[in-house]
Amino acid sequence: MNWLASPARYDNATFQRCGRSGLDLPRISLGLWHNFGDTDAFATGRATVRRAFDRGITHFDLANNYGTPYGSAEENFGRILHKDLSPHRDELIITTKAGWDMWPGPYGNGGSRKYLLTSLDQSLKRMGLDYVDIFYSHRPTPDVPLAETMGALIHAYKQGKALYVGISSYDAPSTREAETILREAGVPLLVHQPAYSLLNRTIETDLLPTLDELGTGCVIFSPLAQGLLTRKYLEGIPTDSRAARSRFLDQAAITPRLIETVRGLDAIAQNRGQSLAQMAVAWTLRDARVTSAIVGARNTQQLDETLEALNNLTFETNELARIDELTAHAEI
Repeated sequence: MNWLASPARYDNATFQRCGRSGLDLPRISLGLWHNFGDTDAFATGRATVRRAFDRGITHFDLANNYGTPYGSAEENFGRILHKDLSPHRDELIITTKAGWDMWPGPYGNGGSRKYLLTSLDQSLKRMGLDYVDIFYSHRPTPDVPLAETMGALIHAYKQGKALYVGISSYDAPSTREAETILREAGVPLLVHQPAYSLLNRTIETDLLPTLDELGTGCVIFSPLAQGLLTRKYLEGIPTDSRAARSRFLDQAAITPRLIETVRGLDAIAQNRGQSLAQMAVAWTLRDARVTSAIVGARNTQQLDETLEALNNLTFETNELARIDELTAHAEI
């Protein structure tokens, strides 16, 4: 039986304009970094994407090397598009990135024109698309001229293979330089994608003001700090947790002091009537300069729980003060 999208999918959805562009994005977007590879259950990922769209999530964030093995998240998302979402392609914002390691040898990593444009063609093929809505340079590459990396984005934009372009994890000075190169070629820098959470606030100092000045949107990732901003680690490190099995979260970072910080944040969340994860996502969205927060989801239940964060995005002054006090020395 064919799946039909909910006709009420936009009834309670909330969107925000991405910088000074004409593009609106949902306040919460679905990231496919984890849970959508070949080592994961396809039926579960498919159900999660369906639920996301039914709940008004139109923005799906991918990269060339997402999934195990690399590329499998894009392949599986392409299967879901073909099976379920192809009638709704014009309602979707589909993004991909290139910059980190993807294939062996000197042309499968970094910021060269060769790598970025080859990778984009591969991503389009894996997903069965003619274009993506946003193509990102996934990271700055100091040993490649920035003009070359931005030149690849300009080429993809002018070919029509990407409707918009963005950058991820660039510092403020590099962001300014990238924006200048793009603007002089008639290509706007739509969006920057940095990490941001209660435990990683570095973008507040320089990057957020820079993006605001440039009119560039901000779509943040890792609002839960790789799962630290949940109750998962309050009683130790579970054997199936990301800290136990992933190179992206170091067990050594989970110190007794950090756990006490997380306990204090959890208490604030409980007083707000939210889970710690819900409060962590809501906190990133309290700043109007943040367009959207990318979240992952193991299944539909976890996605639904996360989306409840949107029911309470307002923070009292005393709550923010207490959060600042708790996180002042908890940077990871």
